[in-house]
Amino acid sequence: MFFYEVIPEGRVEELTYSFDDSLLPGQIVLVPIGRRVVPGVVVKKVAQPDFKTKSILKVLYSKPLPKHLLKTVKFVHDYYMVPSGQAVSLILPRGVEKQRRKSKTEQMFGITKDGFYPNPFPEDTLKGARPSLRSSGKGFRAPVHDIPMNVAQKNALEGLLKAPGATKLLYGVTGSGKTNIYLKMASRALSEQKSVVLLVPEIALTGQLVQVFREVFGERVVMMHSQQTEAERHLIFDRVFESEEPLVVIGARSALFAPVLNLGLIIIDEEHENTYHQENAPKYSAIRVASFMATAVNCPLILGSATPMVEDYYIASKRGAVVALTEKAKASAVKPRIKMIDFKNRDEFSRNRYFSNSLLKAIADNLEKGRQTLVFHNRRGSAPLTICDNCGEEILCPNCYLPLTLHADDYVLQCHTCGFSEKVPVGCPKCGAPGLIHKGFGTKLLENELKRLFPRAQVRRFDADNKKGEGLDAIYSEVRDGEVDILVGTQTLAKGLDLPKLATVGVVQADAGLSLPDYMAEERTFQLLTQVIGRVGRGHLKSAEVFIQTYRPEHPVLAFAADEDYLGFYDYMISKRQRAGFPPFRFVAKFEITMKTEAVVLRKVRELVKKLSADKRLIVSPPQPAFHERTSRGYTWQIVVRSRSRKVLLESCEGLDASFRITLDPPGLL
Repeated sequence: MFFYEVIPEGRVEELTYSFDDSLLPGQIVLVPIGRRVVPGVVVKKVAQPDFKTKSILKVLYSKPLPKHLLKTVKFVHDYYMVPSGQAVSLILPRGVEKQRRKSKTEQMFGITKDGFYPNPFPEDTLKGARPSLRSSGKGFRAPVHDIPMNVAQKNALEGLLKAPGATKLLYGVTGSGKTNIYLKMASRALSEQKSVVLLVPEIALTGQLVQVFREVFGERVVMMHSQQTEAERHLIFDRVFESEEPLVVIGARSALFAPVLNLGLIIIDEEHENTYHQENAPKYSAIRVASFMATAVNCPLILGSATPMVEDYYIASKRGAVVALTEKAKASAVKPRIKMIDFKNRDEFSRNRYFSNSLLKAIADNLEKGRQTLVFHNRRGSAPLTICDNCGEEILCPNCYLPLTLHADDYVLQCHTCGFSEKVPVGCPKCGAPGLIHKGFGTKLLENELKRLFPRAQVRRFDADNKKGEGLDAIYSEVRDGEVDILVGTQTLAKGLDLPKLATVGVVQADAGLSLPDYMAEERTFQLLTQVIGRVGRGHLKSAEVFIQTYRPEHPVLAFAADEDYLGFYDYMISKRQRAGFPPFRFVAKFEITMKTEAVVLRKVRELVKKLSADKRLIVSPPQPAFHERTSRGYTWQIVVRSRSRKVLLESCEGLDASFRITLDPPGLL
């Protein structure tokens, strides 16, 4: 009889179990916990305890998980103060204990016996591309053609190879060809028989990047993301886990935990995106975890972005680990002509309240010349506010107490926080008057307005309201080939698109995010504007133009974005952060609590403020309502605490009322 420390999946820590056979650290097993049976991971062999133990029920895999994943579980547990069982849930696919009928699943998903997608795209997407591989014996099958690189890209590649430390920041302007550098780095890793993990911020962008990588590396490229079914993700996990050859795994945040053989390179594209931060339990930053992984296995981590996080650029530059790629990849690339349009200038909006005369003229010219226009607004729906014209009552979500958004196509009111929806009331729920009015505008309204203004144009909207088969990933080839004249959408359209016929970008309300109560509001606005401006001027057309509509044309953040001046923005922002004591100069923790009554929540937050303020190493903000103050669960208030030491912040979290939820937001790289 042997005894083992096992981490069961769930909100639990390590537990001791017995088993008749010898096991290795990292093996995945099935264990009883209470009345449930859950998967778990063996940590280590231990001496027989002086208490009665339950037995491991089944060994699910004879092969142990890679060592770097076991180290990562411990890191997430220690660094983010989450139960070990929640950290393990990041690694194990849901339903890992189930027996899959693999032959049927392979047939359903078109997966070969080697567990990979022979062609994950429609035939017209690949446009006749052939797998460009040749056999070189048992090792990696090298590409037949070399990966093309200009002088600037070659210099950047050399800089990355020479930069100190594991984590390196590739600051590359939009259209500079960062993907070619990713391909070259991946090729080097595979030739050394090491695997590659490449993260992208959006599942919708995964397909485009997989297409590029498959054209070079063929069947070694595996796609993993959360929109795959449980059975599909389990099958892919099995194939990656069992593979004896190095692979390239591409996917969103969760792909970081793929059980690859001999991890040799991690790439995080568009590293500034907030989708790399998981908000539900266990909360973690994929960038922080990837930095730990890279250090643990001594492999490079490449963070690529045209607008890197301010704290990441600050830390990386201090280490000499920033590599700049500031030239456009194509010599034919042009700088877009930027026109800032003041929403307060009514002469510019004499034809339409949403679109300036200048933007409408550009759209009409593009339609005549067979070119595309992208209209960007980072708010979906038709109208974000519905109120009674008689008594002023706002129509709110019964769960979140936030304004419901009108979706005019289905004529429903919907909450974009919890998903609640209802038909638009005939009259005011409070006074009964029929005079409900809808204020503000979203992408659905803009889509309908453009269809009215340009009835012969093909207008398509791309946002989170797209149904399956309607999203950008589903019809990317049609969009790329110019079959859509006007694209309307949210931040989905701002990232990673390279459309040959796109001539004009119109930003409907550029300052919409500047006033949010968040120290990162200006940074997010700059990043989003820079990304969407970068969709044009990429070398396909001789000219490009961008119209930025705003109520605040004098704001410096808009000026920096219009000039594509990241370094100017960085200097402006880092100075503000230093004066205010925000990351990267302080570590930040947020304490949130929800109670049924406002009186109780106020009493508890005031008690915590008094306790924390006694420690002079902490900067404690006054208690304030959370962004979503009132929900069906009660009232939520928060306290923001800052310190120069993360250790001090961790100490402040000890012995607190269990009702408080704690979010640590550490600045800088590891």
